[in-house]
Amino acid sequence: MNLQTKEKRINYGLIIILSLLTILFISPILIVLMNSFKSKLFISNEPFSFPNPDTYAGGENYITGSEKIKFFDAFGYSLFITVFSVISISLVTSMLAWYITRVKTKFTNFVYYLLVFSMIVPFQMVMFTMSKTANVLHLDNPVGIIVLYVGFGAGLGTFMFSGFIKSIPLSLEEAAMIDGAGPVKTYFLIVFPMLKPTAITVAILNSMWIWNDYLLPYLTIGTEYKTIPVAIQYLRGGYGAVDMGAMMAMLVLAMVPIIAFYLAAQKHIIRGVVAGAVKG
Repeated sequence: MNLQTKEKRINYGLIIILSLLTILFISPILIVLMNSFKSKLFISNEPFSFPNPDTYAGGENYITGSEKIKFFDAFGYSLFITVFSVISISLVTSMLAWYITRVKTKFTNFVYYLLVFSMIVPFQMVMFTMSKTANVLHLDNPVGIIVLYVGFGAGLGTFMFSGFIKSIPLSLEEAAMIDGAGPVKTYFLIVFPMLKPTAITVAILNSMWIWNDYLLPYLTIGTEYKTIPVAIQYLRGGYGAVDMGAMMAMLVLAMVPIIAFYLAAQKHIIRGVVAGAVKG
């Protein structure tokens, strides 16, 4: 067996393995999509079969689910919280990363390592004190929860931005300052445009987290301002009864925006992760 034949067999083997893994990961989404068009009476008995004339429910599940949980109200809250949280996290952490990377003091080193340490602290350790603090500080609303998300997202964002900023030549910033640009102008006109790959990566990772987050909104704003994950769980009826058809339909609607955003920006993920991790 020559080397070229051996390489072809290895490549074919990798293709088969990756194809199987792709099917394995995509199959849950396809099952949810398939069952969203079935009558709820048939989902439990035939969860893996395609809809047929007897089980097909059309758009009834989508209409019923949207009415039961007021889906478009929940969608509005989720969209507002996700968009402004991601913008705030990207802006605040990039500015902080630039400062602690360029200003080397014991204090900035302490802040950096404190933020890195916060990445390994489980949310469950702080959720009760956090929810009480949010209530006392009147952060238990769609605007206040953005502050909480900035706090929880600061560690990863600062870590990734710091790694990339270390690769930016300091001479570019010095040239801008010689031309009369202050720190704010230098940051927005020189530094931030070069952070685009990392900023998009941070935005994607945080968007997927915040959009799908259930526990934090439930603990802080869930009773009054329901986001999509919180609203969907209200499809559970009494005594364990669940409208599976409506729930599957709402899960599909919840997945569509974040999948579309991910597909639109996926080419920047690997570039941003490598820039933020390897160069750091």
